[in-house]
Amino acid sequence: MRCPILLADMNSFFASVHQAMEPRLRGKPVIVGGDPAKRHGIVLAASYEAKAFGVKTGMAVWEARSLCPEGIFIKPGHSHYVNFSARIVRIMKDFSPLVEPFSIDEAFMDLSGCGHLFGSSLDIALKLKKRIKDEVGVMCSVGVGPNKLLAKMAAGMQKPDGLTVLDLTDVPDKMWPLPVRELFGVGSRLEKRMRDLNIHTIGELACYPLPVLRKRFGLLGHVLYLSANGIDYSPVDPRSLEKVKSIGHQITLPRDYRGYGRIEVVILELCEIVCRRVRLGGYVGRTVHLTLKDVEFLWMSRSHSVNFPTASANDIYRVAVELLRRHWPEWKPVRMVGVSLAGLVKNTSEQVDLFGESEKARLLHAACDRIKDRFGEQSILRAISLTPDGVFRDRDGGGSHV
Repeated sequence: MRCPILLADMNSFFASVHQAMEPRLRGKPVIVGGDPAKRHGIVLAASYEAKAFGVKTGMAVWEARSLCPEGIFIKPGHSHYVNFSARIVRIMKDFSPLVEPFSIDEAFMDLSGCGHLFGSSLDIALKLKKRIKDEVGVMCSVGVGPNKLLAKMAAGMQKPDGLTVLDLTDVPDKMWPLPVRELFGVGSRLEKRMRDLNIHTIGELACYPLPVLRKRFGLLGHVLYLSANGIDYSPVDPRSLEKVKSIGHQITLPRDYRGYGRIEVVILELCEIVCRRVRLGGYVGRTVHLTLKDVEFLWMSRSHSVNFPTASANDIYRVAVELLRRHWPEWKPVRMVGVSLAGLVKNTSEQVDLFGESEKARLLHAACDRIKDRFGEQSILRAISLTPDGVFRDRDGGGSHV
C-alpha cells in the first residue's frame, strides 16, 4: 500500500453541524459567529452557500451581513461540535486503531496493515466519506498520501466533498506550482521571509540550496525543505492528545462586569466547562490559571497549585476566586475571563479523605457527566447559571436545571 495515510477534513464544519442538526438550514447560507452586541463579532465558519457571497472565516459579522443579507446567523454551539467530532473519530476507528485527531474538524488515519480488511486506501476513503455523510450528516474532503504531510496537502486540494490522492511522484506536478504560502507550516510571516530569498512557490523552495535555508532558518529551514519535497517522517500518533499540558476556556463578557460576586459567577461556569473537558480526557491537574482582561485590554494572569491533582470544579473554583480577590481590585471592570487547569496527568489514582467527601464529589461528577453525554452539555446546569450574570445558558440551547 503506497499511500496508507488518510486525512479527513470536515467541510465548513461548524456550519455543517448546524445544517445536520436542522434540516431547514441545508442548502442555505449559514454563518456561525458571535453577536456584535455581545462583542463576539467574528465569523467562525460559513457554509459554502455563504462563501459564494464572499463570506470568509475571521471576517467581522457586520461585514458578512453586508455581503450576504439573506444569511442565517447562528451563535456557536461548541458542545455540539465536540460531540460531532467524537462521532467522526469513532467511525474512523472502525477502519484502523491508528487515528490521530489533528483538530476538532480534522483527523489522520494510518491504514498500514489494514488494507486486506477493507480494500485499498482509495476504497477505504470512499467508505469513510459515505459513513460520515450518512451517519453524521456532514461532508468531508479526504486526502490520501504516503505520509501525513502529503495527506494534509491533498485534503485541501478539492473542496467540498473532495477525494485526492497525492503520492511522492505527484509532488512536482501538483505541489510545486502552488504558492509557498500553501505549504503546510508556512504562515504570513514566514512567507514574507521567503520572498526576501526570492522564493515564491513550493517548487522554488524545494530546489533552494539546503545550506542557505539552514543558515537562514535553522532546523526549521531543513524541515521546510523536506516538506517542499513531500518528505515527512512523523507517525500517526493515537496518543497525541494525551500529551496535552493544559485545558482551559475563556470568554469575552456580554458587558463589563464589576464586583467580585458577578465575576465569580462566570468563573464558576468556566470551571465547570474546563473540568468537564479534563474529565473527558481522563486527566486531573494541579495548577489553576486565572486570566482577566479589563476594558483597556490590559491583561492579568495568575496561577496557584493545589496539594493534590483534581478535576473537581469546586476545587478549581476556590483557587480561582482566591486569585481574583488577591490580585484584582473589586471596583475594576472586567471584559474577559479565562480559567485553565495545567500540570495534567492521567487519573490513575485518587486521594481519599477521612469523611468520604472526595468520593461523593467523584460520584456526583460521574452522574452529571453521564447525563451530559446522553442529553447534551446544557441538559444539566448549576442554578447560578440561571441568574442574570450567567453567560453560558443560552449558548447551546435550553435544558433541564438542578
